[in-house]
Amino acid sequence: MQPYSKACENNKEPILAILKSAFSNVSNVLEIGSGSGQHAVHFAPALPHLVWQTSDVVINHQGMMAWLNAFPADNLLPPLPLDLNDEWQIARYDAIFSANTLHIVNQSLVTSFFDKTAKHLNVGGKLCIYGPFNYAGKFTSESNAEFDNWLKIKSPECGIRDFEWICELANEAQLELVKDHEMPANNRLLEFIKG
Repeated sequence: MQPYSKACENNKEPILAILKSAFSNVSNVLEIGSGSGQHAVHFAPALPHLVWQTSDVVINHQGMMAWLNAFPADNLLPPLPLDLNDEWQIARYDAIFSANTLHIVNQSLVTSFFDKTAKHLNVGGKLCIYGPFNYAGKFTSESNAEFDNWLKIKSPECGIRDFEWICELANEAQLELVKDHEMPANNRLLEFIKG
């Protein structure tokens, strides 16, 4: 049975519109935290010039494969077993994409995300991160504040991250902010390039 994320269905078209430009000159993309796989099956056929590599912790692979098998694409690869807690024995990529991940892991794993991006993203490569962010320590909407409270009830170390802290981690990973894209439903898409 295919897992279903309403958020993925709602945001896939706005995200794709940006990825078509951001990833126009890349040949391969690593998606970190592919989750249900809904983004991957939508993005890969719409970006036929590149190879889309899914990844996630192993527990999510079965559900993801249900989507990949239902909507196969020649440039869409089955998931790699990647965990932010572990070292990755993988190649380098021209681009890395991740959606709705940094607020559901603890702070040390957010740092690990950028450490691994620095190791596995080619020079000149793009990093695109989608999700909600705070600015100057403040929520951008009441719904984001409520979402953050819900996350912290589940796990005190989770929560919406500060844009400034994310940019600081990115800079340490030799990533420069290209654009902070405004997205629907009080989300953002942060586009970085590796210098």
